[in-house]
Amino acid sequence: MEGISQILKKPKSGILIADDSDDILDYLTHDLKKEYMVFTARNGEEALAILQQELIQLVVSDVMMPKVDGFELCEKIKLNLELSHIPVILLTAKNTLQDRIHGLKAGADAYIEKPFSLDHLYAQIENLLSGRLKLKECYAQSPAVHINSIAHSKMDEAFLEKLVDTIHAHLDETQLDVERLSVLMNMSKPTLYRKIKSISDLSPHDIINLTRLKKAADMINSGNFRINELAEEAGYNSPGQFRRNFVKYFKMSPSEYIDKLMRVHQ
Repeated sequence: MEGISQILKKPKSGILIADDSDDILDYLTHDLKKEYMVFTARNGEEALAILQQELIQLVVSDVMMPKVDGFELCEKIKLNLELSHIPVILLTAKNTLQDRIHGLKAGADAYIEKPFSLDHLYAQIENLLSGRLKLKECYAQSPAVHINSIAHSKMDEAFLEKLVDTIHAHLDETQLDVERLSVLMNMSKPTLYRKIKSISDLSPHDIINLTRLKKAADMINSGNFRINELAEEAGYNSPGQFRRNFVKYFKMSPSEYIDKLMRVHQ
């Protein structure tokens, strides 16, 4: 049976490099393409268009660019519901304190001065991506971890809370799927899918299942150990289906989770 570790496995992360220098784009693309799927843009306007079309996990942007500069690009990313989870690294030849503050206010996750070390850039990229992946894995594999742990902005947190509240309100719909959920969330199916996938590396189907299972885990934590009741309250058609999904995501049965909690509280 496919486990959550297999679900979380994915192809190379998508990195978008925005810089008006062809030399910089060629230099970074040549090295980064060994580890990542690289997309390039020559200004912030092109970058925003790519972000709407491709699944990008991280943006590396020069500050000084025509049309839409790096600061404005970063601000637009962080204020857009569909994009706000994406980390942004700003590259700049400006090294004044005011410029650093401007970058942080724009929402930049890291700020690197030019000329920069490629090893330093690699370390920043890997640190941002691996840190977020660990949070996603922890959320997906632990019955007790709340979905807000994978939010990286107030906007993402509000989106995830609304998502979970919506699923909770419709737990009795055993056939709840992405089509129905997109209607309930007042979002198009592609937009909802892209947002959930980008934040969590999971599909809407997985998020629905995890929300059901974490609801059951909350009930177990409150002292309800009756498997039949747990399955029904979480919106599963049968206790057997509930057990199978619990094992698939959490690598333990509901009974084993109950035993684990009882040992902790002894």
